[in-house]
Amino acid sequence: MHANLTVPLSTLLAFALVLARISGAFAFVPLPVKDAGPSAARVVLSLATTIALFPAWPYVDANNVSAGVLAGWVASEGALGLAVGLTVSFLAEALTFGAQVVGLQAGYGYVSIVDPTTQAESDVLPVMAQLLAGLLFFTTGLHRAVIATFAHSLAKFPPGVFVENRAMAQTVVRLGGTLFSVGLRLAFPVIGLLLMAEIALALVGRINSQLHLSMHAFPMKIMISLLVLVSVLAVAPELYRSYAEQVFQVIQESILR
Repeated sequence: MHANLTVPLSTLLAFALVLARISGAFAFVPLPVKDAGPSAARVVLSLATTIALFPAWPYVDANNVSAGVLAGWVASEGALGLAVGLTVSFLAEALTFGAQVVGLQAGYGYVSIVDPTTQAESDVLPVMAQLLAGLLFFTTGLHRAVIATFAHSLAKFPPGVFVENRAMAQTVVRLGGTLFSVGLRLAFPVIGLLLMAEIALALVGRINSQLHLSMHAFPMKIMISLLVLVSVLAVAPELYRSYAEQVFQVIQESILR
């Protein structure tokens, strides 16, 4: 005797709406191999996260849902997921921006390697910063915080409740401005020491014009940058964690309020 497996239409609608919200976030969440891996793997990851949130799925009355209403709900769910994913991506962009500033000042812009996430040539320090940000994302447990945030959002904003507004857009833009300050906080120790080295070389060259120090300035700046980067990397995880707490606090208080 064979049993027929039937899935209610309301369950399918809830699955589709939650998947739209999750997929919008995974477009920006800073995974280490976001673009290098096959697209099917990202689809499977979105499906697995959606199924993991099954206890938090809302109930959708299929009798009161039309095609137009469903399309509007999918758009709003995708917008919410994009807002959360975009704010989380600022964590990786802050480290990348700081590495870009350091590489420009220290001369590492002349060195390029293949970026494993895009398969294109890029500066060496930004690529290292992207990989470091991906590792810190998982070692600090932020992947669990993202899933918990979506579970909270499903309870706070069931399908059809969340509406895009200007305040949410302003919050995302304002939070995006903070990544520049965080990146500069990482880059300023190296920039300051390089500035002091430049002043010292200029003074020595002014005192004794017979010394040709220009040929030694470039390797000196590279060595100084390497030494300072070691000390900066020691505090990078703590700065990353504090910035992550600020980002998730903004998500809870502004986007999911």
